[in-house]
Amino acid sequence: MAFYYSRRKLKPREEEESGELNIVPYLDILMNLILFMLLSINGLAAFGIVNVSAPSYGGPSTSVAPEQNPDQPKLTLSVLISKKGHFVNSENTILGKEGEPTIPLKADGAYDYAALNAQMVKIKSAFPTETKVIVGADPETPYDALIQTMDAVRETQDKTHRVLFPDVTLGAM
Repeated sequence: MAFYYSRRKLKPREEEESGELNIVPYLDILMNLILFMLLSINGLAAFGIVNVSAPSYGGPSTSVAPEQNPDQPKLTLSVLISKKGHFVNSENTILGKEGEPTIPLKADGAYDYAALNAQMVKIKSAFPTETKVIVGADPETPYDALIQTMDAVRETQDKTHRVLFPDVTLGAM
């Protein structure tokens, strides 16, 4: 008579009672999630970069303040985006009729970025040393309109890509 020793198969209930928990699959999922988040955050950071300067709240220091020609008047240029079009203002004057946009919307209701760019070229020729502009927009203004306005203000839209007003500060209306 031969004795055969066989292992007794564990029932599912007995496996749960043994207290061992296999956490390797959970660690695999966790590591994949961490790597995915790190790679996606790094990739999204490059797309979200917009070159603007924040407004300064203190007075300019003597080492930072540029030398200005006292004969030439100072220009505080602002471009406001509204539902009617672009309002281009300087320090104390509104360029255009009071209450009406300097560059109105096109007949199809789109913003006229070419006319805005031409207006910026005219202003830059009158004030060649100025580099700052404040861009403001209604809260309902589409993001694309804000970006295209900033592009039209920064440089010419022709083949020369001459720099106009590269120091853009975002403001609220």
